[in-house]
Amino acid sequence: MHKRVLILGAAVAIGTLAACDRDAGNHANASAAGEAAKDRASAKSMAAGLPASSRFMTAAKAVGLDQTLAGKDSYTVLVADDTAFAKLPGDWSKPEARAKVTGVLTYHILPGVVLTSDIGKAIDNSKGKAVLATMSGQTLTATREGGKIVLTDGAGNKAAIGKADEQYSNGVVHHIDALLSPSKDEQPV
Repeated sequence: MHKRVLILGAAVAIGTLAACDRDAGNHANASAAGEAAKDRASAKSMAAGLPASSRFMTAAKAVGLDQTLAGKDSYTVLVADDTAFAKLPGDWSKPEARAKVTGVLTYHILPGVVLTSDIGKAIDNSKGKAVLATMSGQTLTATREGGKIVLTDGAGNKAAIGKADEQYSNGVVHHIDALLSPSKDEQPV
C-alpha cells in the first residue's frame, strides 16, 4: 500500500512539472505571438493604408472621419466592400446626408484593437453570441455561422468577416461583405 502511494505521488509530481513546463512554453509562445503581431503591423495608419478610392474611404473623407483614421488612437474598423456601398439608396455625398453617413460609418468602428481571435473568444465565452460596442454608441452582435464570424446589426442585417486582422499603426481592419446600420430607433436624426 505504501509503495502504491509513493508511486502515485511521484506520478502526480511528474505530471505537475510537465504541466508547468507546458504553461511556461505557452506563455513564451503567447508573448512571441504578440511581438510577432506588432512586427507585422504596418507603419501606415488606416487612413494611409486603405485605398483612397474605395467607397468606404471616400465616405470617411466626406464626413471628416479620415482624420480620425489617420490619428494615433487605436480602432478596429469594419470596412464594407464597394459592392455593399453601391446598394445604398440616395446620394450620400450631399451635405444633408452627412449626419447619416457619420452614423453609419461610426457604427463600423470599434474602440481599441479587436482581433478576430478576440471576437471568437468572446463568442465562445458568451455561449454563442458576443455583443460589441461601436463608436456610434450602438452595438453589434457577433456569432459564428458556417465557420465564419458574422456580425448582426440593430436592424437584423448580417455581414460576414472576410479578410481579417489587417494591421496598421493605429489599429486593425476587418473586411465585411455588407454594410451594417443601426436600427431605425438608433439612427441619428
